Amino acid sequence: MIGLAAGMDMADMAWEVRCREEDMKQRALDNERNAIDDARRSVDEKAEQLKVLANQSTLFAGFSMVVLVESNIRTDVNGILLSFFGGATACVIALMLVSSLNATYMLVAILRYDCVNRDVPFDEFWRKRCEPDWKLALRAFSYGVPLFMVVVSLVAWVTFWGNGAYYTASSIVTVISLGVTIFWFSGIERKWSGFLLSPRARILTRGLSQDGAPNSGVCSGGNEVKK
Repeated sequence: MIGLAAGMDMADMAWEVRCREEDMKQRALDNERNAIDDARRSVDEKAEQLKVLANQSTLFAGFSMVVLVESNIRTDVNGILLSFFGGATACVIALMLVSSLNATYMLVAILRYDCVNRDVPFDEFWRKRCEPDWKLALRAFSYGVPLFMVVVSLVAWVTFWGNGAYYTASSIVTVISLGVTIFWFSGIERKWSGFLLSPRARILTRGLSQDGAPNSGVCSGGNEVKK
């Protein structure tokens, strides 16, 4: 009886060891799957951001090219005004092309990232290879938007040149463009530029407030803005 009990104890121990080994193997497989899924989610997230930036930059560059080519410019327009118009339009096209091409090349690069083997972690890959180009593309887009509004203002002056309501129509367009530019710098660009350029930017979710509503904050450049 003693020998039988000892044999059963050894069998139980062997079964527990086997179960533990299988459980560790399963956990290792689950961790590997989770790591692959995390890498793919990171790639998809960055890919969507780059697609949006590239598409918007291309739209602005196309609009500026249309303005430059299709504008009904009179032959007696002031030469200095015409030079400012052409230069501003060319700068918008150049900035938006820099933004679009950078975003496109980065998109191709991250889509080639091996999410299975992960020889280099994706965060490190993005930080070392893509982060400077991402900041350059985003800054080029941020500078190109207000410059595009300058083009809109100038095209009114060169188009309405010599007409009866020349000063009135051109001034109205200029005032609207100036208002949009001020709103861009004081509102949109000021709020989101630092957040989007920060490599640590993330959404922080806090606990519920006293009234039961979720209390969240946005981390921008390491600074938390609570709501």
